[in-house]
Amino acid sequence: MTVKNEKITRSAWFILGTLSCLGLIAMYAETMILPAIPTLIEEFVMPYSTSSWILSSYMIAGAVATPIAGKLSDVYGRKKVLLIVMSIYSAGILAGGFADSLPFMIAARVAQGVGISMFPIAFGIIREVLPEKKLAVGQSIFTATFPAGATLGLLMGANIIQNYGWHATFFTVFPIAVLLGLFILKFIHVKSLSSISENKISLDIKGSIFLAITIISFLVGISYLENNTEDVIESILFFVITVTSLIIFIAIEKKVQSPLIDMKLLKNKMLLFGMLILLIAGLCTFMVYQTIPIMIQSPQPLGFGGSELTTATVQMPFMIIFLVGSILSGFALEKIGNKRLTVIGTVVGAIGFFSLLMFHSTDYMVTVTLAIIAAGLSLAFIGGFNIVLLSTPIQFAGIALGMTLLFNLIGQSIGPSIAGMFQQMHQGTIEGISGSFPTHEAYTMIFVTAFAISLVSVAFAITLNRKIIA
Repeated sequence: MTVKNEKITRSAWFILGTLSCLGLIAMYAETMILPAIPTLIEEFVMPYSTSSWILSSYMIAGAVATPIAGKLSDVYGRKKVLLIVMSIYSAGILAGGFADSLPFMIAARVAQGVGISMFPIAFGIIREVLPEKKLAVGQSIFTATFPAGATLGLLMGANIIQNYGWHATFFTVFPIAVLLGLFILKFIHVKSLSSISENKISLDIKGSIFLAITIISFLVGISYLENNTEDVIESILFFVITVTSLIIFIAIEKKVQSPLIDMKLLKNKMLLFGMLILLIAGLCTFMVYQTIPIMIQSPQPLGFGGSELTTATVQMPFMIIFLVGSILSGFALEKIGNKRLTVIGTVVGAIGFFSLLMFHSTDYMVTVTLAIIAAGLSLAFIGGFNIVLLSTPIQFAGIALGMTLLFNLIGQSIGPSIAGMFQQMHQGTIEGISGSFPTHEAYTMIFVTAFAISLVSVAFAITLNRKIIA
């Protein structure tokens, strides 16, 4: 349970600082590869719709592993499960450095995606050692390492890719991940509380399988949404599989003893709406992640004709503003409240996506609009996460945090596929240059979709702010 003393102890600061490094290295590893997406498309000879799986496979693995790892951590101890997850993640990072084909890369990304489940486990430990009134401070510090790591990854990754190739980016992360795991093993000492008897643990394997089928079939269905009739028929078939597996998944979750998604917790509308806001935030963010590198590096006039460093320069303000916004919003929680903060964030984010739709003809305009989007998303993410956190009984912390990240990861896995679908549907050629590239219509459709979806999160946030939902 959360400690009652209102002062953060030295040991709590030490644990908070150490575990926050997980977000730093993980997001470094995630964004370092973004500038290389156009290179990977060319090197692995894959269509744009398929390239989205470089990001989506990572998120799907995280979506499936997160609730399972969160539940195991509540039973067997958070530190023990955290170290196991970190080991799998480190192996995936090492494998990514040796990947020489798309299947190899996707397998490595799946192993890396399992590592996502270390975040709710780590925050579960932080929640145990921090006083309740200081939890917002801990949350802001912990979450601030995500955009900080993303900023470093984007900047350093672009330089490493341009000078040494994309394989080298993975080799820069692997030794750091191993050293951090050894440091946690040696110096982090916590007594994780278990609310479930080890003899009663029941992993929802069937639910995990049907959750994976639901997400994968949906994303495959999106990738087949192209212009010819045969692809549309196949897409419909995969969407039918999606609906069928989703129905089976819900039926399983209502019956099993330890579900991946506790339907009883979702009866709390505050919790549900907070999770949906985070899902949308993840979806829109990764639509941008998939789109911007390709738009920047595609030859003129269909793109900006830039390099990996140009991509980093354009996206850097997004990462920096997200970092600053995450830190400031953590302190703003106490003054304006999490619901108002979420409303402000979703509205600013929607304005940013509308601006991106209207003004994306130059790299300067894209840079400015991305900064606006980052400001909104940072506020919405912190506010929405805090709504979920304070709406959850402490004994269900691991399960609820796992569910929250699951929703966010589902959004993040869908985002790249939507962007890849439009990039594949609308392509053009340039005289004297081999291959085809996404056209301006592709980017317009992507930004229209992101804006429309962001409006849904605004509606959720306003609903939470106007009503006291229990």
